[in-house]
Amino acid sequence: MDMNRMEMNRREFLINAAAVGGGLAIGITWSDESSAAFVNPEPWAQPLIPGTVEFTPWVSIGKDNIVTVRVTSPDLGNGIMTQFAMTLTEELNCDWSKVRAEYAPANRNLKEKNVYSQPGGILGYFSGRSTGPERTASLLQVGASARERLKEAAAQSWGVPRAEVEAKNSVVSHKKSGKKLTYGEIAEKAAVIKLDSEPKPKDAKDWWFLGKASPVKLQLPLITNGSAVYGIDVKLPDMVYAALMQSPVHGGKLKSYDFEKVKNMPGVRGVAVVDPSEPRAALDPKIVPFPLGLSAPQSAIAVIADHYWQAKKALEAMPMEWDDGPGAQWKNDAQVVKAAKDALDREGKKIEVTRGKPLELLDKQAKVVEGTYYTPYCDHVTMEPLNGTCKVTADRVDVWHPSQHSQQGLFVTAHETGVAPENVYVHQTWVGGGFGRRVYSDDIRMVAAVAKKFPGRPVKVIWSREESMRQGRFRALEAAKLRAGLGADGMPVAFHVRSTGGPGKSVRYLADGPHASGMIENVQVESDIIPLNILTGPYRGPGYNSNSFFIETFFDECAVAAGIDPMEYRLKLFAKWPDKGWTKCLNEVKTKARWGRKLPKGWGQGVAIVNWGMGGKPEHGTTVAAVATVEVSKQGVLRIDSIDIAFDTGRIANRDAIAAQIEGGVIFGLNMALNEQLTVENGRIVEGNYHEYPMLRIGDMPKRINVHYGGLSGHERMAEIGEPPVGAVGPAVGNAIFKATGKRVRAMPFRLQDLSWT
Repeated sequence: MDMNRMEMNRREFLINAAAVGGGLAIGITWSDESSAAFVNPEPWAQPLIPGTVEFTPWVSIGKDNIVTVRVTSPDLGNGIMTQFAMTLTEELNCDWSKVRAEYAPANRNLKEKNVYSQPGGILGYFSGRSTGPERTASLLQVGASARERLKEAAAQSWGVPRAEVEAKNSVVSHKKSGKKLTYGEIAEKAAVIKLDSEPKPKDAKDWWFLGKASPVKLQLPLITNGSAVYGIDVKLPDMVYAALMQSPVHGGKLKSYDFEKVKNMPGVRGVAVVDPSEPRAALDPKIVPFPLGLSAPQSAIAVIADHYWQAKKALEAMPMEWDDGPGAQWKNDAQVVKAAKDALDREGKKIEVTRGKPLELLDKQAKVVEGTYYTPYCDHVTMEPLNGTCKVTADRVDVWHPSQHSQQGLFVTAHETGVAPENVYVHQTWVGGGFGRRVYSDDIRMVAAVAKKFPGRPVKVIWSREESMRQGRFRALEAAKLRAGLGADGMPVAFHVRSTGGPGKSVRYLADGPHASGMIENVQVESDIIPLNILTGPYRGPGYNSNSFFIETFFDECAVAAGIDPMEYRLKLFAKWPDKGWTKCLNEVKTKARWGRKLPKGWGQGVAIVNWGMGGKPEHGTTVAAVATVEVSKQGVLRIDSIDIAFDTGRIANRDAIAAQIEGGVIFGLNMALNEQLTVENGRIVEGNYHEYPMLRIGDMPKRINVHYGGLSGHERMAEIGEPPVGAVGPAVGNAIFKATGKRVRAMPFRLQDLSWT
């Protein structure tokens, strides 16, 4: 099956209707009661009717007039659950106060031939992309079809034409007769209605809810009253706890341990060893998409006890020895950085982009600008440490887990335990931060790997903060050398990039940004991988966050070399690009940030403009422009006065949610630029907790984060907004530092740079 393809026609979307518990169930009814066998039911999945739990593909309407929307993607605080419900509400035209949401089981998706993951393909269960075209079209169609069935049921009951019936605010009504029914009152009859043809959702210009309303997140009441169940909160009858330790050097092996020394400590129940070399189950590739890769198990050991603290103290006391393997060759961080930067002096092993004659023409231009840039390993530092709870029996596995991709988690669990995928049940909990860390399901694998050694009882596996940080799947370190030959007008004629770094690094945006897509005629982008042992993975805007810093710092240097104002330089550069959202965003922040105004000594403004997800094409992805206004004391103390942001997602669905995501993205990007760095010593990650890995405090925050909507182009797309703001902040601040001090910042984190000036 092609998991990237949506196997349904938007105009001919066929929906089976079935009555379940007296309500309208749009989709295929769910009869496997085992899927509802939550030992500890999630508070958002309580039954519509007492004593029942109703499972249907996308939406249910109960007699109580409650509309329940099924959501595939975990909500990490990004509002995706609310967005799903809003999209369906647009066409169903129901009372928003009657809408709630619950997670769509990955087990059901498997058994019903990807009923949930078809819209969105391999990212159908991923924790983002809530306004992607396939998902949006599918949810709008489901809402429209349900609405028309409700109208038809009422029309038949009243003996009137359906065209005379209105469905609005969870009520169907007939104006001429004055008759009215709630959706819940007519839902059971509507369930058996079959329409002659499926309705076409209305045009976006006629939307009444999307882009007009800004409801708060559906889960906020649960969070504020403390009833939201995160992975770390799960409590099950007969549960035991496990404290986990993986090889301190990634890729190392456990050589020996002495459980006898700790087995009589209070509460200790046993020990579980995770051996990467032991055989794992073979899974049918026809049903297992493994959309984000089959995560490899790491060598590890865990102590199991009645309580976590007992397990942790026993683990710390247990003698053990590790074989560090080849990773131990990296004696210190300077050696790692040097390996990455030295590779920039060699031709890249892979040519990502080549066009024209960049190497021939570059040195022939009036001016040549060159810069070398570096970004270090960074951890996601999720507020909730890695954890999960798993119960393994011979013929069934249940996992309660704060996943970023529960479909992936199901298959990884099946692979680790050997239990058939159809007998694996992943119970999605709330997630205390993700940012890409929980998406590969390596954490759920370790939970299952420990639990299978202690079968028959739920085992709650918890990483300590130090274990979570040192066993991350980090933002890969990356170094890049950029060169440009500027013509007589100061604009780049030839552009050459070399990028190197650890496995997992990405040259995305270096390779497919607009500068490499036609605006500069002569371009070559090369890349190389340094064989480091440190494990890496997605990190809020994979590759993009580092590459945006490289590109936008470099083009600022080009502007200075050309003697052109950096804002005007970008406006001139992107004037050639057919996507006018770029210049629209630049002009918006130029005006709103009062670019070019007279500032005191030691103050400066910097600009950056980037795009996440464009893939080298205009009117794709999200464009973000930022202006940072900063103050730097003579002693080099940096203070961020304000960040102004303009963006172009095409259209928006929820104005307040957009602002929240941008503000959060700015803070994430600011912390990444100013503070974050993991270092290596003898192959090990040094930093393990907040005292070694500084994070922004309230006093470090900008005085103002100003979100401006004047950059919106009105294009039909509704591109994502969670990751895009992260890329613009660092280079905007770095460029502002240069304006304030005359010092160019070419490496993160900025806190390690000498910013003093005279």
